[in-house]
Amino acid sequence: MTIMDVLMLGNPKLREVSSNVDNFDGSLKENFQDLKDTLTYLQETKKIGRAIAAPQIGIMKNIVFFRLSDKTFYMINPKITWKSEGLINVWDSCFSFDVTFFVEIERYKAIEVEFIDQKGKKHSRKFENDLSELVQHEIDHLEGILATDHLTDVKKIILRQEWEKRYRTKE
Repeated sequence: MTIMDVLMLGNPKLREVSSNVDNFDGSLKENFQDLKDTLTYLQETKKIGRAIAAPQIGIMKNIVFFRLSDKTFYMINPKITWKSEGLINVWDSCFSFDVTFFVEIERYKAIEVEFIDQKGKKHSRKFENDLSELVQHEIDHLEGILATDHLTDVKKIILRQEWEKRYRTKE
């Protein structure tokens, strides 16, 4: 099990644009495992989070790993091919913020994404609401964009403790 360090807000590598993956041989296996191990660890320790992009752990490739309550999957070279006209307001945070604060931003309510899975198979999938927001957040990382870049009002930043009090669903 390899747990990688997450690059934190202010690290210039987070602003770099990642490269497409062109070779689907065994060389990606270690990247996939690093993403999986790191996200699993972060979810267990931070008690939050559903995905991680490769650039967040210093791998400058267009790869995202998702670990949702009902499934796990990788997106390689994801590209948004359609965006709804409708927008939603969301409270967004990030492992690269150490999940210490949230920003209220707008995201597209629905998107369609073309991507390749870890076996090299192409997919096109529609995502709505919270999954749409999540996928947009992770694809932004591949482009060197952070959630804070979408912030339009500094009054829309809150610390995690306050977010937990207001918005976290009781389990």
